[in-house]
Amino acid sequence: MVKRFSRDAFYCLLPLLAIAAATAGCRPAVDSGDSVGRSKRQPSVTSPSVTAMPPPAPSVTAPLAAGQPPPPANEEVIAALVNMVRIEIELPAPAFRGTPVPLEEPNVEKPRGEPRPPFFAPEGTVNLARGKPVAASDPMPTAGELDYVTDGMKEASDFGYLELHPGTQWVQIDLGQQAAVYGVVIWHNHADARVYRDVVVQVSDDPDFLTAETVFNNDYDNTSGLGIGGHLGYVETSEGKLVEGLGVEGRYVRVYGKGSHVDPKNHYTEVEVFGKPVK
Repeated sequence: MVKRFSRDAFYCLLPLLAIAAATAGCRPAVDSGDSVGRSKRQPSVTSPSVTAMPPPAPSVTAPLAAGQPPPPANEEVIAALVNMVRIEIELPAPAFRGTPVPLEEPNVEKPRGEPRPPFFAPEGTVNLARGKPVAASDPMPTAGELDYVTDGMKEASDFGYLELHPGTQWVQIDLGQQAAVYGVVIWHNHADARVYRDVVVQVSDDPDFLTAETVFNNDYDNTSGLGIGGHLGYVETSEGKLVEGLGVEGRYVRVYGKGSHVDPKNHYTEVEVFGKPVK
């Protein structure tokens, strides 16, 4: 960063510079307007010959020059500052085109119409849920198996999801050890543009979740009894729903739901938990 002296300070330094030059056996500087043969004169403190100030530093908001690359996205700048890396999330193929919004469903965010922004987390963050044991509130699922939730199969299929009975239900993943959770990605049934209701994500060290940290809650009217949530509902797509955990620590991750705007059934195709074990 260029530091500039004030006008008065600059003028006060001129006599000192002239004295220093004379002491060193050098001629003092002459006025830039003097030509060869004209008498040389000392700069005056009261009538200085230098009147122009240094040019101002370039503005950070100045337009980019031709061919100059744009600055990195805000997400990448923030990630670099806190030593995080981009985490790649493998996505299944889309089952439909476009993302219509059910007009009769309240509290639903408007679809972006473009790919989700990159997900950043500390280096070494991986999917800790793959192949881990799954429990559920429904002892007799109506379709599918519990291990479907963490088997890595995310494609939209009538035979690839776990289906639980109507009402508020949950699936729970045991990570096997305490971990810092930076992201949870949920795929319900994304064969069509459904809005699943009362989606709540919690992290806990207690398998019974008597104490837990809630990282997502879009139950805007508390119909599931877990508290009024401040998040919006969303339309299900092949991207799944990314819930950022911000490093909340716990061994168990639980995902609640209460059917969708299409029917009261609860579907879970896959849940991924991105984090790092706590040492």
